[in-house]
Amino acid sequence: MVRVLNAIYEEDFLGFSYGFRPGRSQHNALDALSVGINAMRVNWILDADIRSFFDRIDQAWLLRFLRHRVGDERIIRLVLKWLKAGVLDEGEWSVSDMGTPQGSGASPLLANVYLHYVFDLWAEQRRRRQANGKVIIVRYADDVIVGFEHEGDARRFRDAMRERLEQFGLELHGDKTRLLEFGRYASERRQRRGLGKPETFQLFGFVAICGRSRQGRFQLHRRTRADRMRERLRAIKDRLRQHMHASISEQGKWLRSVMTGYFAYHAVPTNMRSLQKFRRRVMVAWRQTLRRWSQKDGMNWQRMMQIADAWLPTPHILHPWLDQRFAVTHPRWEPNA
Repeated sequence: MVRVLNAIYEEDFLGFSYGFRPGRSQHNALDALSVGINAMRVNWILDADIRSFFDRIDQAWLLRFLRHRVGDERIIRLVLKWLKAGVLDEGEWSVSDMGTPQGSGASPLLANVYLHYVFDLWAEQRRRRQANGKVIIVRYADDVIVGFEHEGDARRFRDAMRERLEQFGLELHGDKTRLLEFGRYASERRQRRGLGKPETFQLFGFVAICGRSRQGRFQLHRRTRADRMRERLRAIKDRLRQHMHASISEQGKWLRSVMTGYFAYHAVPTNMRSLQKFRRRVMVAWRQTLRRWSQKDGMNWQRMMQIADAWLPTPHILHPWLDQRFAVTHPRWEPNA
């Protein structure tokens, strides 16, 4: 059923929607954001987050949105059964009139349908008709990044977006929603006003930074979020502590698989320093585990380097530059590129 509904709504969903859609990923959303910031006159970024989005979806509105596109009432009844299935938490079953059940195969699609009508269509119309300057939009599920040429457009959009969401039972997260000066000329403008470096914002496990290329031109830099790296390292340390008596080969095989998966996502251009830091901290954690084998510590750093070179992958940039991949996935001859 989800495949059938996906086939229907893929014809309707707008280009700047990337979350939970076939053939689209978080990296595709980052590509679009980078190209938009580099190619368009973006000076302000609205980093918007919807508070408890999946728990606050109005089911009555959702069914109205579905009926707007789907005429078969059997499909509507099946979706209603999903919504009323309830949640089993510690042996207690409960049903709510709000939100979509987490874990349901249809939940991501239904959330996308809801925001398509609540936000996407509204934002696209406002961008075309009411903005005085350039506007770029990237949405991944309930994470929304909007770039503006003019500060006035950004502030009016933020206030109007808050009112729009409230009409459908949603709310902007006050602490996570920020309006910040960001873009090609942000550093020079803030320096003239006696301010510090441009603020950064977080998206999909990365920190977006106003940086420079080796030629001195503006370039969007991405760094792995420090809290995400610490969380991953903490999980690795706990696993090593639980299996500290396993052989070096067993521990090495497991660490290799973990780091390979980590690099597969985080090995993007401009992030090499974070990758090297992650590998070194994994080595330190592994050495601490191996040193607990015996009171006679023979695991010096030189020996640890040899073991790490044998088992741990060396970080390499695996993803292409964002504009190069975007040019392939969104060719200029495509009508809606």
